[in-house]
Amino acid sequence: MGLIGALAGAISPGVSAAANYRFVDEEGVVHYTNAPPPDAAYQRLVTRSSAPTVSRQTVPGGYSSEIQEAAHRHGVDARLVNAVIAVESAGNPRAVSSKGARGLMQLMPATADVLGVRDPFNPRDNIDGGVRHLRGLLDSFGDLSLALAAYNAGAEPVRSYRGIPPYPETQEYVRKILGLYSGDLPTSRVAPQRIYRLQDKDGTVTYTNLPPRVRSGR
Repeated sequence: MGLIGALAGAISPGVSAAANYRFVDEEGVVHYTNAPPPDAAYQRLVTRSSAPTVSRQTVPGGYSSEIQEAAHRHGVDARLVNAVIAVESAGNPRAVSSKGARGLMQLMPATADVLGVRDPFNPRDNIDGGVRHLRGLLDSFGDLSLALAAYNAGAEPVRSYRGIPPYPETQEYVRKILGLYSGDLPTSRVAPQRIYRLQDKDGTVTYTNLPPRVRSGR
């Protein structure tokens, strides 16, 4: 089973969610599969619907139709996209990280350029680009946890450490998304980001989640 089993629940949006299984190994790594597990340590996940959908209540700000369309187009479970957006931006299309990642799925400028996303603050374009990026990582690593770690920390650190890098931020990131994806963590526990709108002397408007510096007047 291994890599294929861990990926099964993330790449089949049309497969019934009634037979998904979850297992946490000795190192704390969470594995998922929708195939009958040979190991009794796997626990069956109980879901409410055999055809999972994303509602406006599960992603702050909505965008359920954009999520469903991109998920279907690129073969990624819409619930997974929903979880990534909740953790990345709390559903704020104008979110900007301290490192410059932008929009709902927090695309870095270089990544957005490679994906052909001209306006990362456009919800539809951002979601489509983010899902395509996630799809590529799933194909590259063949493991959901590693793909999520690469989405957060980059592919090279994951390859270098041959697993989830020992970065507290990345490890917490993966834990949160898997928790939301499996239903173990309510979306309401993901704190929304506060976004600031700054305008310089030239009239250029910038959105950021970094509090503006208060000048002392000296």
